[in-house]
Amino acid sequence: MKHKRVISVLLIVMMILTGCGSSKVKLPAQTEVTDQTLKDVFAEHGMKVGTCVSSRVTDTQKYADLVIGQFNSLTMENAMKPDYILNQKESQAAGKPVVELNSEALSILSWAKTNGFSMRGHTLIWHSQTPDWLFRENFASSGPYVGREEMLRRMEALISGIFEELDDHGYLDLFYAYDVVNEAWMEDGSMRTSNWKRIIGDDYLWYAFYYADRYAPESIDLYYNDYNEQYKAECIADFVETLKDDDGRYLIDGIGLQAHLFTEDDLANYLDGVDVLAETGLKLELTEVDLGLGKYEGAKSATDANLRVQGQYFYELFEGLFKRVDEGKLRMDAVTFWGFSDGLSWRREYSPQLYDSDLDPKYALYGVMQIKEHAGYESAETAK
Repeated sequence: MKHKRVISVLLIVMMILTGCGSSKVKLPAQTEVTDQTLKDVFAEHGMKVGTCVSSRVTDTQKYADLVIGQFNSLTMENAMKPDYILNQKESQAAGKPVVELNSEALSILSWAKTNGFSMRGHTLIWHSQTPDWLFRENFASSGPYVGREEMLRRMEALISGIFEELDDHGYLDLFYAYDVVNEAWMEDGSMRTSNWKRIIGDDYLWYAFYYADRYAPESIDLYYNDYNEQYKAECIADFVETLKDDDGRYLIDGIGLQAHLFTEDDLANYLDGVDVLAETGLKLELTEVDLGLGKYEGAKSATDANLRVQGQYFYELFEGLFKRVDEGKLRMDAVTFWGFSDGLSWRREYSPQLYDSDLDPKYALYGVMQIKEHAGYESAETAK
């Protein structure tokens, strides 16, 4: 038995040394590799870099310190979605949708202002995380749905209400972009079914941008935001051409690419989709970036080999984006990562972020920062 235990220990040691059993290889600290932050790298290309946050992030010192050090743009993970900003009782009393920023949203906005962050708004019109009572008579939790004209009035009140609420609290000037409509199109080119579409009709999309253009200040760019954008590029490019007023002026400023990617996704295909959308002439932003190990519903473990692939993928993705921006082929002024730590990610089983659960840097971080020798390549020579 003693010999078997010794052999077992030796096997475990061998697996660790060869990378077969260990899920983590500790990389040099960021300050040991470079004197730059993510903010510095993106600024070289005229871009902001952001992350999504909740009050858990802003109220926890170690997370807050990392965010302040690395990012200059924030998106609220949930606190400004319709479910969180609409007050049912006040809406019933007023006879129209009443927007009321919740305590978490106000806390994050105060923190952002104190620490000099810019904000992306997410999101106004969405099929998900929107209360069903918004669409019913008397804003009741059950009962008949309202008709088209009433729903258009409610849409206008919702959109105008959020900008008025932000202005009343003194935070409107923090925002440089807002997702007006989120995820309206399917991969087959059809429009997604939702209460907005069912009650108003297909032109609910046009009216959403019409009202946002009316009530948002010029300083806030208005975005259409979607996922699986590489499979919807032609559809989205055709759609945004319809978002013009009677004078032919765009009601939209940009297209948000969520970029929820996986290491087994075809990178060349993704960049082809970016090129298609860039041809619209609108701004593009990567708005919710994460890069899962493996594929959708097929997560790979966080072995050193798989984490290296992630680092290389990020390196080549941002190498392609930065090159397009620098050559004037792509109008992109910001990128937002949907988190920063694997331990906080909504897809933590895919290990999709730039830092691990201990906030140690991954190959992914150095890939984004274009530091090739730490981005997961065996050597700089093999990366050429």
